[in-house]
Amino acid sequence: MDAPSGWQTEYSIEADAAPEEIWALFRDVPGWTQWNAGIETIVLEGPFAQGTTFVMKPPGEEAFRSTLIEVRENECFVDETRVGDLIVTVEHRIQRLGPSRTRIIYTVDARGDGATEIGPMISADFPDVLAALVRLAEDNRSGRPTER
Repeated sequence: MDAPSGWQTEYSIEADAAPEEIWALFRDVPGWTQWNAGIETIVLEGPFAQGTTFVMKPPGEEAFRSTLIEVRENECFVDETRVGDLIVTVEHRIQRLGPSRTRIIYTVDARGDGATEIGPMISADFPDVLAALVRLAEDNRSGRPTER
């Protein structure tokens, strides 16, 4: 019997912002649309905590439900999306590099039927998403106005 196919990748970026500032943007789930163009709508169905689900709709696509499977304040959150036997896990980690310097790391792990096709599709915009997140965090820090 063949093992389920799998796919994994990782992206990272550094920001002139403290982990707490990045975390504030992460836990503001409705605000994700400010820095993630891949989200048309998103609804968090409870607190930003392990076990809570959210429903996200990418532009022009069907909405899907994900579950927060790990949440550690100012450190990381991990969400998991299941579609049939396909499981996609995205880890969002924050590493403190200094008092006001942070590395943000996104790791994608896809397992199951279609993982090698779906994984790259899901993560294709992650460099742009991370750059937009950093711009917003740095604009917030400098007091520059941001569009909402």
